[in-house]
Amino acid sequence: MIDFHVIPDLLYVIPAEKHSAQDIRNILSAHPEVKFVSLAAVDLMGNDTDEKIPLYDFMDNIENFLDGKAVQTDGSSVVLPGIATLNDGKVDLIPDSKVIWYIDYNYEHLDFETGKPIGTLRIPSFLKHNNDYVCSRSILRKSTEYFEKTVQERFLNDPALCADYGFTPEELDHITTITATELEFWVNSPDEIISTEQLSISQELKESYWKRTKGVVRTALEQVILLLDNYGFNPEMGHKEVGGVKASLNSSGQFHFIMEQLEVDWKYSDALQGADYELIARILIKEIFRLHGLDVSFNAKPLPGVAGSGEHTHVNAVAFLKSGKKINLFAPEDTKADFLSRFGWGCLMGIMKHYSNVINPFVSATTDAFERLTPGFEAPTHSVASIGKDVLTPSRNRSVLLGLVRSEDTKYATRFELRAPNPHTNTYLCLASVYQAMLDGIAYAIDSGKDTKALEAEFIKPYGQPSDYLETDRLYRCEDDIFEDMDSNERDRLFGTPAATVFESLSTLKDPSVAEILCRGGVFNEQLINSYYQAMLVRWEMELMEKIIPANLSLIRSVVRSDDGSVSYDEKLWSDIEDLKLLLAKDTDIQDSIFTRVKAAVKSGDWEKTSEYQRAMKNAMIELKNKYKTYCDNQI
Repeated sequence: MIDFHVIPDLLYVIPAEKHSAQDIRNILSAHPEVKFVSLAAVDLMGNDTDEKIPLYDFMDNIENFLDGKAVQTDGSSVVLPGIATLNDGKVDLIPDSKVIWYIDYNYEHLDFETGKPIGTLRIPSFLKHNNDYVCSRSILRKSTEYFEKTVQERFLNDPALCADYGFTPEELDHITTITATELEFWVNSPDEIISTEQLSISQELKESYWKRTKGVVRTALEQVILLLDNYGFNPEMGHKEVGGVKASLNSSGQFHFIMEQLEVDWKYSDALQGADYELIARILIKEIFRLHGLDVSFNAKPLPGVAGSGEHTHVNAVAFLKSGKKINLFAPEDTKADFLSRFGWGCLMGIMKHYSNVINPFVSATTDAFERLTPGFEAPTHSVASIGKDVLTPSRNRSVLLGLVRSEDTKYATRFELRAPNPHTNTYLCLASVYQAMLDGIAYAIDSGKDTKALEAEFIKPYGQPSDYLETDRLYRCEDDIFEDMDSNERDRLFGTPAATVFESLSTLKDPSVAEILCRGGVFNEQLINSYYQAMLVRWEMELMEKIIPANLSLIRSVVRSDDGSVSYDEKLWSDIEDLKLLLAKDTDIQDSIFTRVKAAVKSGDWEKTSEYQRAMKNAMIELKNKYKTYCDNQI
């Protein structure tokens, strides 16, 4: 560990308006501690590229770098299956001049001349293959451009729509998509084990949520907030989350056995910048806590049986007038009379109609993501929204997929909070799919000619009532606790049965109607959708074969008998446990184990069977753990 502290006078960012060759030369010449340049593009799996290009090479060829003619890689360096292939793998990295560039410092490597940490200028970039943009960042850029252009054209051609907000078409300057993030994560002291039971008890007793941070966790969290501010994030807060246990204090006054869940939030920005911020924040958080000897996990469900980590994503859209005035397009004319504007209702209806098929494949695309989305841990399982019990009572329902955040006192607060994303969700693709769904809903809401009350009535319709846009046998709004007030069968009936495996989530991308929505405006195309589908399917296959089955097998082997066979209750329990162990992991003359069936299905490429056997494996493992806990609790 080093004695890390935040250095206020470092160069942290180069703003978009300073990206000319001369400005960059002037800025970097004044900061000799910046020694390297890296073009940071994001492939379809969400991985960001990183290189160490000596600054002198960048400065000598700066025009070529800025024009995208200086750096290229091949298909083996990025995840673009079916695009960057073995015989056609050249991929160019194109700097994005319209977003903030930032400097990534190595606090363990000091510049001899200045005494400051060595910095790398990280330039958010695009991936280009055969003159086509093929990366996550470019998809979000195309999506926001299409959304903003389409919405602006609607306003320019519809004076009545403009009148809803009190301006004329001539007064409109531009439309901007807005996003903000709540990022949750776990921190722990390495090599120190804390039992799931301890964590579960602490969670039930609410010993951590919004409690005071202490010691090294407090220091690291405060430094993260200060650093994010230096990078222009405008952080709002950092705090403890629901998971964690109280650390132990040793005789020297140091905390040990640290295991805490934290959250960091920052203010809104435009969509592409906001997605970049999320990527930068994860890098900074992990690095600062590491410098204090703590490990950080951004996994959706790093520990079974306790709270997982979400990345709640807030979205809305804003109209900028030529006068400089900003107007929240989701907000109604009278916040005490309506939940949303016509435009806002269209966006909400588009998201909720298309979430499961259009958006979810980009939100929940790993087994880890599905492990988080289970009842009992304040994570959404079903596609349903909360808008508030009435127009004067804001939504506070933490059991739903989407919450309408609003205040009757200010229109600027109105936005949607999407609660399913996790820290490893590809935010670029998630937002792109959200905007495509929103546009579909906007078209319906505005073209239908319905007013806000008619759209509200359609959205909150009872189950079984026909709708011009939404499904008949679906409930889209619920203010109840869907976990406490109904069982799983009722949830599936009212809100639709959610995907339970990666394959079930991804399979909707093969639906032509889904692809048609995603491809509108040239945002996605068939090649990009197929490449993403293949990339996440291969990842799922590798997770099953190399992580999930080996981890389950290791756990099964740790399940050992400890009674002497004298108690019939123990005997019955152990017999059930043995049957489950055999079912999961032991082949017999009569049948193959579930593990073997999963492996065979993967080998044959039968993804439906793989998905079915994964469900069976998960259920059997849950039953095994529960029975073994009951068995162990009965030993004295």
